[in-house]
Amino acid sequence: MTLQIGILYSRIRKDEKLLLSELRERDHDVTKIDVRKQTFDIGDAPEEFADLDVVVDRCLATSRSLYATQFFEAYGIPVVNSNETAEICADKVKNSLALEKAGVPTPATKVAFTKETALEAIEEFGYPCVLKPVVGSWGRLMAKIDSRDAAEAILEHKATLGHYEHKVFYVQEFVEKPGRDIRVVAIDGEPVAGMVRSSDHWITNAAKGAETNVFEPDADAKELVQKASDAVGGGLLGVDLMETEDGYTVHEVNHTVEFKALNDAVDTDVAGAVVDWLEEKAAENDGKEVEVTF
Repeated sequence: MTLQIGILYSRIRKDEKLLLSELRERDHDVTKIDVRKQTFDIGDAPEEFADLDVVVDRCLATSRSLYATQFFEAYGIPVVNSNETAEICADKVKNSLALEKAGVPTPATKVAFTKETALEAIEEFGYPCVLKPVVGSWGRLMAKIDSRDAAEAILEHKATLGHYEHKVFYVQEFVEKPGRDIRVVAIDGEPVAGMVRSSDHWITNAAKGAETNVFEPDADAKELVQKASDAVGGGLLGVDLMETEDGYTVHEVNHTVEFKALNDAVDTDVAGAVVDWLEEKAAENDGKEVEVTF
């Protein structure tokens, strides 16, 4: 069965190249949609999108992702991940609230809207604690705060930045982790593969140069990954966990998950599993049945 797959992107990275290669090897027709060159009409869908079975959101910019997915859903074209999932995952406040509501262990978090109340929240947590932007990825603009002087300086800096998001102060407890965290890529809550990201730095993102190794999810990790996925609406997700004395805690769920580092770290063909799932999603839209395993 040949499918019409749209890839929504702003830059073709290794992740997208892996997906494109797998799709073409299976003889699917791929439409690359560069959001930087695209306009969207609030009425009719562009003709070139009319026959698409499913669109995969791989946008780098959160704003483009959120708006473009709304348009495709309005045109009646299935999008993965959905706009609802993107809305929750793109905003750390919404992400944390969804995890907390679902009973998923997640770091203690406070949100404030002024420097003064943010400093109160920081003092309540004690030092160190963590200040994060409400929107962002790759560990950028995150700060580990070790003293009141540092807190005052960082809060003053954020308050002078222009965008309103910098005036939403997202303060989180500092979780003592064993020099590593865990990324599990999951499809509708079912783990595809996992990796441990280790670093001497307190930020252990692969984008920051962390060393990666295979992680085999145990029963507890699998349960939390499923619950975290359900909490944000499911889809193709990256679930980030940390190990604590009391077990795992989920600190974030990512909706446009990068998987190139994971693909290099594990034996699993991550892109192949993703395309298996896309075939299933497209078949569901077409009323056909496809058996998918991963």
